[in-house]
Amino acid sequence: MAKTAGPVSSTGEVYEDGVVRAFALAAVLWGVVGMLVGVIIAAQLTWPELNLGIPWLSYGRLRPLHTNAVIFAFGGCSLFATAYHVVQRTGYTRLFAPGLAWFTFWGWQLVILSAAITLPLGYTSGKEYAELEWPIDILITLVWVSYAIVFFGTVGTRKVKHIYVANWFFGAFILAVALLHLVNSAAIPVSLFKSYSAYAGVQDAMVQWWYGHNAVGFFLTAGFLGMMYYYIPKQAGRPVYSYRLSIVHFWALIFTYMWAGPHHLHYTALPDWAQSVGMVFSLVLLAPSWGGMINGVMTLSGAWHKLRDDPILKFLIVSLSFYGMSTFEGPMMSIKTVNALSHYTDWTIGHVHSGALGWVGLISMGSLYHLIPRMFGRTEMYSKSAIELHFWIATLGIVLYIAAMWIAGVMQGLMWRAVNPDGSLVYTFVESVKATYPFYVVRLLGGVLYLGGMLVMAWNVVKTVQIGRTASTPIPAALAHA
Repeated sequence: MAKTAGPVSSTGEVYEDGVVRAFALAAVLWGVVGMLVGVIIAAQLTWPELNLGIPWLSYGRLRPLHTNAVIFAFGGCSLFATAYHVVQRTGYTRLFAPGLAWFTFWGWQLVILSAAITLPLGYTSGKEYAELEWPIDILITLVWVSYAIVFFGTVGTRKVKHIYVANWFFGAFILAVALLHLVNSAAIPVSLFKSYSAYAGVQDAMVQWWYGHNAVGFFLTAGFLGMMYYYIPKQAGRPVYSYRLSIVHFWALIFTYMWAGPHHLHYTALPDWAQSVGMVFSLVLLAPSWGGMINGVMTLSGAWHKLRDDPILKFLIVSLSFYGMSTFEGPMMSIKTVNALSHYTDWTIGHVHSGALGWVGLISMGSLYHLIPRMFGRTEMYSKSAIELHFWIATLGIVLYIAAMWIAGVMQGLMWRAVNPDGSLVYTFVESVKATYPFYVVRLLGGVLYLGGMLVMAWNVVKTVQIGRTASTPIPAALAHA
């Protein structure tokens, strides 16, 4: 990161942190809500009677509410908060157009509330991670364009020549998500709450999974790597292990990710060459992903002892372990012969949640634990022991969840492909569902633990805010930067 020569004086200006505080606190609130809905639908899969016969509480309607709440409400608010925080600190400048930044906050909360109302009512486009209907899509577009103006405007008015690598990842995430959203959400409205995709058949599927996998690639990876490259060095008090590797990591990841989507459509009507392109690029992705993981973990070189006493570092470093594991597993699952076993099974659910709970969840929580006290005039959270408790509860919950789903998934795949000598199936589908039941119970227990950890965090945040103060932070003068 940029270095200063000699003492640093103030420019007389202060950072625009009000919107950062708002997004950070919203992230914690929506984290609790999204994970609670996740626990409810995990319980419904375990005991189907919990649907209660009420349509808007059925699994089919609550499941997209869960994914949208966790990805776009919890994850999205975390990304807005950290991007606005990081771009100011690394550029030694205030947010560009603070009023527009506040529009992104209230506009994004309106998007989230709209999703919370329309999805249980059954209004959906039916597209994975893009279920919201066209009026909400338009609001998302307006908010996202405003986000881009604020972020890139702040980068453009920075007081130092250098653009720190975290901002490269945030910037790529903002641009790529804009492109993905506009193309995939192209639709023909037929009423206020109903539209039809502008694409049809296999083209619609291809566009959807180009979007779907890159929602993972850019929203859930590139943006959170921006967090990793800022908050791990800050929390560890160490420079990034290899700045050159971070640049290689950026360009390799950004180029490769866009091509990986077809691996979601193996053994479908998609042309075989397109499936193979998706598989090959997914395998190539292993290299930049592990390069980034190694760069983050090795930032602790010379400071490993801090892991013993710093629970925030535990969140940040263990998140990278899950990132490495998920980005190994994903390319392996994209291989056609492996995919023949794993596709449509709970193995995929285990893979998604090792990334979502382990990587996205833990890196967000660690970054928010670093960020929130500083936004309220403190150097640390109200209770350090509560952070430690949260870490161990969450980690245990993740392990139970993903282990249960991995075992269940492999078992399902093997049962579905087992045939008798005469070619008939050995097992009925219902038998595979019955055999999966114990693993659904374990998955539910893991989810309850993870939600419990989030509730501990919410309590700790409330106590921190109560004893803190919202003082303005002066912007230091940039004297000499390497």
